[in-house]
Amino acid sequence: MKALLLSAALAAGMLCFGTGNAAAQTRIFDGTSRYSSDVMYTVRNGKIYRGNSSYSSDILCRVSGGKVYSGNSSYTSDVVMNFRDGKIYRGTSSYTSDVLFTIRNGKIYRSNSSYTSDIVANIRDNRLYRGTSSYTSDVIINWDGLLTVEEFVALWYVMFI
Repeated sequence: MKALLLSAALAAGMLCFGTGNAAAQTRIFDGTSRYSSDVMYTVRNGKIYRGNSSYSSDILCRVSGGKVYSGNSSYTSDVVMNFRDGKIYRGTSSYTSDVLFTIRNGKIYRSNSSYTSDIVANIRDNRLYRGTSSYTSDVIINWDGLLTVEEFVALWYVMFI
């Protein structure tokens, strides 16, 4: 039953990583830093901004309806990723061969895998760690509020793809 609820929450984009108010802005910091000079991205209203910016010219991507759009676009032709049932697909595809990664139980798996050896990162306590690590030295980013699954996928896009 828990797995079914988790899948439904993922599909609806309702699952959140972190603590805070989902409607407020969330700042993404480099590594374990919390200095304002180390803000890499700001997430506000489903949009990922460069650094501490709130200017529309600094929008890297936006999320809506389980899709990640390039820039501030809402055109289908600008969908760079979409997700359903914990699977993140290339563009508007829903083919298994186009699964870029899978999010399950706070872990990010390579492609369509669920093998421990294919874990590329994990999420714990508002931090993204390399692989299966929980060491402070393996923190890639940390954030100061809530991220919906949609926003996390968009953040992954701007950071790694």
